[in-house]
Amino acid sequence: MRPLLFAANWKMQVDPAEARRYAGQFLGATQPAAGRSLWFFPPAVSIESAAGAFRQRDDVRVGAQDVHWEPKGAFTGATSIPLARGAGAAGALVGHSERRHVFGETDEETGRKVRALLGAGLTAFLCVGEKLEEREAGKTEEVVLRQIRAGLAGVDPGDMSRLVVAYEPVWAIGTGRTATAEDAAKVHTALRAELGRLGATARIPILYGGSVNVGNALGLLARPEIDGVLVGGASLDPDGWAEIVGIGG
Repeated sequence: MRPLLFAANWKMQVDPAEARRYAGQFLGATQPAAGRSLWFFPPAVSIESAAGAFRQRDDVRVGAQDVHWEPKGAFTGATSIPLARGAGAAGALVGHSERRHVFGETDEETGRKVRALLGAGLTAFLCVGEKLEEREAGKTEEVVLRQIRAGLAGVDPGDMSRLVVAYEPVWAIGTGRTATAEDAAKVHTALRAELGRLGATARIPILYGGSVNVGNALGLLARPEIDGVLVGGASLDPDGWAEIVGIGG
């Protein structure tokens, strides 16, 4: 089996006690599989609980949903990389569409977070994706390539081995609409080519995210351009998520 990466983004759901219950149920329903890695991104208050509950499985990592680029300071409500790492996070999502379009995160800020994570030796999951009006205007590749260039500005190519890219079309997140496997593969191919131009020295996983569920995951993962999935709502049920990650087993 080719390597696949399955990432679960719990967003603003699953408290510490629920994370422990979830982990027990999920671990009981799954076994490690060669070439398959799993990541969970709980809310900040549940990172430590989830990291402890999943510690017994070497194929599972826990990350933060967002981090600040400064290691400490007067940034009320933000989570620094040292704090996230101390709670058990091995990486973080960066530039998720909700951070960009709900909270106003800029391309420059996304890049600062990527550099800070990679500089600290953690994994950065760089999210890129176009809005509906950009897709309809034929600007999908223009938008995602701009975002990946900004996100990786100033990054040493040698550090990119700790990078994961997630293509998440904004119009498909939480809407029930999903890019076709062919459309997603086309964008992934463009991203792969751009990573090469930026000097990436390793095969960086490129995930697809956007209303992924058990019904469409197989078709998406059948495409060799798609190295895994980043999933929100469908990852909240441990049994349903176990079924999805079983596609990689």
